[in-house]
Amino acid sequence: MAAPALPLAATAARHFEELLGDPADAGVVFNHARVAAADETETFPVEIWAELDRLGLPAHYVPAAYGGELRGFDTLVQVLRAVARRDLTTAVGHAKTFLGCASVWARAPRGEADTAQALRLAGTVLAGTPVCWALTEPDHGSDLMGGEVTAVRHAAGYRLNGTKWLINNATRAGVVCVLARTDPDGGPRGFTVLLADKRDLPVDTYRCLPRESTHGIRGADISGISFLDAPVPATELVGAPGSGLETVLRALQLTRTACTALSLGAADHALALVRQYLAERRLYGRRLADVPVLRRAVGRLHAMHFLAEAVTAVATRAVTVETEQMSVLAPVVKAFVPTLTDQLLQGCGEQLGARAFLTGIPGYGRFQKIERDHRIVGIFDGSTPVNRNAVINQFPQLARAWSGAPADVSRLRPLARLDLPVPELDPGRLTLAGRGGCLPLLGLAAAVAAVDAAGGPVTPARALLDATGRIHAELAAHRPAAHDVEPAAYDLARRFELCVAGAAAVHLWLHNHDRAGADPLWEDGLWLEAALTFVLHQLGAGPAGATVYDRVFAALPGDRRPSVLDLDLAEEA
Repeated sequence: MAAPALPLAATAARHFEELLGDPADAGVVFNHARVAAADETETFPVEIWAELDRLGLPAHYVPAAYGGELRGFDTLVQVLRAVARRDLTTAVGHAKTFLGCASVWARAPRGEADTAQALRLAGTVLAGTPVCWALTEPDHGSDLMGGEVTAVRHAAGYRLNGTKWLINNATRAGVVCVLARTDPDGGPRGFTVLLADKRDLPVDTYRCLPRESTHGIRGADISGISFLDAPVPATELVGAPGSGLETVLRALQLTRTACTALSLGAADHALALVRQYLAERRLYGRRLADVPVLRRAVGRLHAMHFLAEAVTAVATRAVTVETEQMSVLAPVVKAFVPTLTDQLLQGCGEQLGARAFLTGIPGYGRFQKIERDHRIVGIFDGSTPVNRNAVINQFPQLARAWSGAPADVSRLRPLARLDLPVPELDPGRLTLAGRGGCLPLLGLAAAVAAVDAAGGPVTPARALLDATGRIHAELAAHRPAAHDVEPAAYDLARRFELCVAGAAAVHLWLHNHDRAGADPLWEDGLWLEAALTFVLHQLGAGPAGATVYDRVFAALPGDRRPSVLDLDLAEEA
């Protein structure tokens, strides 16, 4: 499919943010005061939700092939990041519709019936009706193969029975995407995905459960739904009977990647508060921004954020450019980016001191909500251990691919060059287990040589390449275990994530540095050097390298949000 001419993801996100208006303006619907009030009273953000609908956010959840605006996942993630930057509760709740639809988008239509189903669902979403994804159950949590909600065949279709619980928007959604047991014996082919339209169900065949109180995302509709012989037409099966688990695993490759938007938005907001605090607060006759130890710490926090941006950019472009890579990249970014952002938020809290805990301080009182809200991101759509286990299962293939032919620089260019348009999603290319290794790592050797030729920070890049080689040797030596996976394997998966993130940063700098102009963060590869310094230190392969973080802090722009993805904005500034 030919790639459409699209604006940069950062430009699309900026346009959407301009539509939202200044969150400090009380006359804007999506403003800080309304967000804080909803959190304090644990109230669903109804007005904000309606404003996002009015501005067309649901169209970003629907593929262009079905009448929506979803083409490149990099654009989807950056637009959602703009929402999450203002309020994670709103972003988590509204974006749940994309998660609810992902099972349908992740399937390649195999006939007119599949296409008709997708078009019906697209019309529902574009009309503003929320869709939720009902996977978890009270007694089984995320153990999908233990699910007891059943769908029993009868003359006109299926009848649903059982309870799904801790479902975001279970009460507010008009359509529920349900994973149900269709074979009493269960097993890998014992489950099927169905779309249950609550608007068509007899009122006595389902019951929405009370909303649960939560520590973070307090206003969200985290509830459940019970079905009692709820009739679902056979036309609302998503795929063939028994294909449910495979469908969900394919969909998770899309949703886990999209979750990075939530972490990036949370970090944007927290770092902005820290920069403001250091600029405003004075002690002993000087600003905190002039205290060397604080400058260094905040420079390091930004280096961590740039690293998260880089791996997110490469992974989100890979969804449609190198789709077969997502069996590896999706669990990597879902484990890595939220975990790194939790660490970043902890560091922001240390900078803010008491202001990180207080709620009534203008501006800074928002931080405690950001920190509370973000804790959920590492849990849903598979927790960090679940995602690392998905990578552990692929250790043998990853090790074999590393010993094969490396990838050249040109193959990585479509993944990393931010102003290149990407194709639309071809769901037929989603695979449950990659056989080609991890492309950002396979292209690292050629990229390091190119960084050297371009005058970039080649010393840490070479150190990353060496560390990546050693980690692949450990992957090759790993012996898979069906049960009771050793803790050492999870740590190896964590270090593998660091290598992938570092490699993504190398590719991002290499393929975009010529567009950066005089941006001091890009000059001589400063942000890349800082990101790799962080990676190498975490791998135990390099020193803390504190002085590079001093330089990062000095290079932070004072007139805009620091980002290594907003090159078009940097040129305009």
